[in-house]
Amino acid sequence: MEDIKVFGLWSSPFSQRVVWTLKLKGVSYEYYDEDLANKSNLLLQYNPIYKKVPVLVHNGKPISESMVIVQYIDETWPQIPLLPQDAYERAKARFWSKFIEEKSMQMMEFFLYDGERQERAIKETLDILRVIENESGLSEKMFICGNTIGLADIALGWVAHTLPVMEEIVGVKFITIDAFPHLHSWVKNFLEIPVIKNNLPPHEKLVEYFRERRKVFLAMASHHHHH
Repeated sequence: MEDIKVFGLWSSPFSQRVVWTLKLKGVSYEYYDEDLANKSNLLLQYNPIYKKVPVLVHNGKPISESMVIVQYIDETWPQIPLLPQDAYERAKARFWSKFIEEKSMQMMEFFLYDGERQERAIKETLDILRVIENESGLSEKMFICGNTIGLADIALGWVAHTLPVMEEIVGVKFITIDAFPHLHSWVKNFLEIPVIKNNLPPHEKLVEYFRERRKVFLAMASHHHHH
């Protein structure tokens, strides 16, 4: 009998990557929602290095870092593969997955600051989105590197769901049909997948959560700024 536990945070776009992948594969698991201010002993035991979510524990063996977990799930449960068969296509999918993974925090920076620092961050987010829009093959395909959901789409998934929450709070809009037609369709295609659509945290609850987080981030930013 497979024993699969996921330690996550309901609001975390990184935890969502893991949940979506398990749901896509039809793998059942036990979910533990962590309170990050008050981490459980289990979480600390399973992820002593980073002490953060998400963590997947498969038959007692812990794995951390969301995209590492996603690839592990893909290799362990090969049904509905997230990577193409062809080696070159697979390399491309890995490239975009890594690119998106590495840029995700940077793309969220506009949410952490205000003023001039925020202006700069908004421009950076737009630049990164422009690269994905123009270079990742979205003009020909429904998803990144294919017509079915894959590794890079899972990495970018937060853009379909968490980014709009951050945009709403800050009062900006990145992915409009005029500025980013391909990404705009990608968001629609991504959110139409039943497994994704049925496993999203409620929008209003997220807005409330991230609005509080933003107050904390801004307080931290101004504190660092003055000292």
